[in-house]
Amino acid sequence: MTWHVAEEDLRAYAHGRLAPPLLWSADTHLAGCAPCRTRLAEASDPVLLDAGWERLDAELDAPRPGLIERLLVRLGVADHTARLLAATPVLRRSWLLSVLFLLVMTVLAVRMADQPALFLALAPLLPLVGVALSYGPSLDPTYEMAVVAPLHGFRLLMIRTVAVLTAGLAFNGLATLALPGYGLSALAWLLPALALTATGLALTARLGPVVAPALVGGAWVTLLVVAQSQVHAHDTLAPFTAVGQSVAAAVAALAALLLYQARDRFDARPLAGFPDGGSA
Repeated sequence: MTWHVAEEDLRAYAHGRLAPPLLWSADTHLAGCAPCRTRLAEASDPVLLDAGWERLDAELDAPRPGLIERLLVRLGVADHTARLLAATPVLRRSWLLSVLFLLVMTVLAVRMADQPALFLALAPLLPLVGVALSYGPSLDPTYEMAVVAPLHGFRLLMIRTVAVLTAGLAFNGLATLALPGYGLSALAWLLPALALTATGLALTARLGPVVAPALVGGAWVTLLVVAQSQVHAHDTLAPFTAVGQSVAAAVAALAALLLYQARDRFDARPLAGFPDGGSA
């Protein structure tokens, strides 16, 4: 080496104050000059150096955002909200593929048996199950992160509910398109799906995220069994008639009102979450 970095420039480099073009020259020189690197280490603040290494380690160890999370951030969603949404269990590929497979098999069974009631009975349950799996300490592996997130508990619940409903209703809609022969009657699952989901959420504030959807789902299955026992073959089940659809719409509206009135209960929960089967 015929020259070395000046002492003053070396101190400025160590404290991040050296400006181009001297900065570029110093970078190139330090890469091949061991004596200057030694002088640089002596001129550096060890506390700042350790802090820099810690920041670098934290950045290298930080998980890379997934496709959904990056897309949400690009759409203007806050980083922490996007992370909580992307971590929703039912938005993962395994769950979505399972739902898609179940719907495909159901559509095939309906085509073979000419029984649309099978699809109409199953479709409303999928959004209910999806929402139930997206919130609560027993079912959501990221629940502790959600508890300490800077979000109102009710707002987080609604954000995840909308995301899950969007995915679930989209899949159900695609399955409906595969049953063109049944016309608008193939859409008779929509209002019951909204009613079941809204009722499950409203009861979650009091009964917890496991018992509430289980009771709602059990009530739906019981209703279908009773309705099936009272009709003849190929007749429309009561929940899918005009009267049944009107009742489903009224139940959905009432449940949404009750859910809004109980919104503060989602912030009053203990850190361990709702007791499974107990009140908040």
